[in-house]
Amino acid sequence: MIYCVEDDSGIRDLMIYTLNAAGFEAKGFLDGASFWEALRKNTPELVLLDIMLPGEDGISILKRLRESGNNVPVIMATAKGTEYDKVIGLDLGADDYLAKPFGMMEMLSRVKAVLRRVSPVSQSEVLLHSGIQMDTAQHIVTADGARVELTYKEYELLRKFIENPGRVFTRDQLLTSIWGDSYIGETRTVDVHIGTLRTKLGRCGDCIETVRGVGYRLGAEK
Repeated sequence: MIYCVEDDSGIRDLMIYTLNAAGFEAKGFLDGASFWEALRKNTPELVLLDIMLPGEDGISILKRLRESGNNVPVIMATAKGTEYDKVIGLDLGADDYLAKPFGMMEMLSRVKAVLRRVSPVSQSEVLLHSGIQMDTAQHIVTADGARVELTYKEYELLRKFIENPGRVFTRDQLLTSIWGDSYIGETRTVDVHIGTLRTKLGRCGDCIETVRGVGYRLGAEK
């Protein structure tokens, strides 16, 4: 999950759209108050933080984050030419910065670079099952040798199954695990994502079995 704290709704919506299209899950917040409320429930993988915000500004938010011991990666968005803000932000623990106006591809590139940089090498692992290969370090999935582009939720569902072969998960368990306790929605959401995941995996997707009246599991190797 990536949090985008930006008070300009047009820019914020475009950032979220771009991140979603690239396979990330993203949420937007227009000010510090809404950001802190969400942070109390879930810690994101990364925060895109504008400096100029109504109420509490981005520098103050970053300072509070680091003083509280929260080391979530932060990319600051600064007005073009404001060298002082860049220096202060980096000194306070920002991981990178974007100078406004910035392009969406530049934003995406910096997000990926920061996430690669902060990912512990020790967590690198290749998971295998029934022709499916998941490289957790590079976030790459292949099925029968062909690369498969998955959304963030589809990727996390597949990883959940491969790390727990044979275990049956109810829809409620999957909602809580993948979408979080704060998610408000129907279990039908799980069915839809399982359906698209199976389709994208092709023949290999048959290993995700439906357990009638209960939920889903990863079947035996085929």
